[in-house]
Amino acid sequence: MNDKAILAIHEHVITNNGRLSVTHNDFNTWTLLIKNVKMEDRGSYMCQVNTDPMKMQTAYLEVVIPPDIVYEETSGDMMVPEGGGAKLVCKARGYPKPKITWKREDGREIIARNGPHGKTKSLNVEGEMLSLTKITRSEMGAYLCIASNGVPPSVSKRMKVQVHFHPLIQVPNQLVGAPLNTDVTLICNVEASPKAINYWQRENGEMIITNDRFQMTETENSMYAVQMVLVIRKLQKSDMGGYKCISKNSIGDAEGTIRLYEMELQKKKQNRYNNYDEITGINDEDNEAIRSDDQNDESIFGSNGPLYKGPLINNSQASLSSHFILISLFSVVLSNLLSIAL
Repeated sequence: MNDKAILAIHEHVITNNGRLSVTHNDFNTWTLLIKNVKMEDRGSYMCQVNTDPMKMQTAYLEVVIPPDIVYEETSGDMMVPEGGGAKLVCKARGYPKPKITWKREDGREIIARNGPHGKTKSLNVEGEMLSLTKITRSEMGAYLCIASNGVPPSVSKRMKVQVHFHPLIQVPNQLVGAPLNTDVTLICNVEASPKAINYWQRENGEMIITNDRFQMTETENSMYAVQMVLVIRKLQKSDMGGYKCISKNSIGDAEGTIRLYEMELQKKKQNRYNNYDEITGINDEDNEAIRSDDQNDESIFGSNGPLYKGPLINNSQASLSSHFILISLFSVVLSNLLSIAL
């Protein structure tokens, strides 16, 4: 305001400004009201009491303005070839002068390359201009320019940096085996920007179409990375051979090759009791040998141990042996009696 201009006397506003008014609370307090404050209202104000001597009190009005992005002077979305450079500019107005801070929307670090070998990483970069050199695909994404000056609210603008490069395909397993009548999965990892057209085909050039046996899906892992998946159900002999995953965009194309072969199932080992005892490891032939050896053994075993130690005999042999033993005993007794009689 003009330091010499008189704005109001008592409750009467002198200046031609409809935004000014004066109030009095019927005691000793007078208040100057300014509506819709503008930058030109900044300055010193004096309240004067015409006594003898005169008394006065001064105050300074500071007018602050929250930050605002100057869009006509600020960069927009950019497309940059991989290895190239990009300069992002952000202009803002406000009072006090706003401070510009750059961040990546995904929270990753901003890479600044100073010279041929120097490289620094930071989560925040200050300044109206953000310079990206020798840019790589990992730096692709949205960048935020944030303007703040201590007067809320802070404001920001989002700028998307698109890095272009030809497709790149990585095949985790180039040789895949599976038995017949099973399901098998083939995988290719693709990186491409701008977005590529991806498809599968046989090694003879026949394109694969999704049906009840062939199922193709894609999963996006990032702005430029996609995983291609081909599932073949109820594998047949005619399915064996080479498969190609192909990716094409406006810059170039790439392909990966996977060879599918038949894997034979191993025959299960027979573990039936008659053929093989899993605990003892004895088969039928071994059992026959053991039974043959038992017939020549001199011991007969019962549930509580050996019942007889000696050669094995049959029933007729046992009967003759019994008679022989009785005759021998009778002869011994008879001999003793004759000795006594004599």
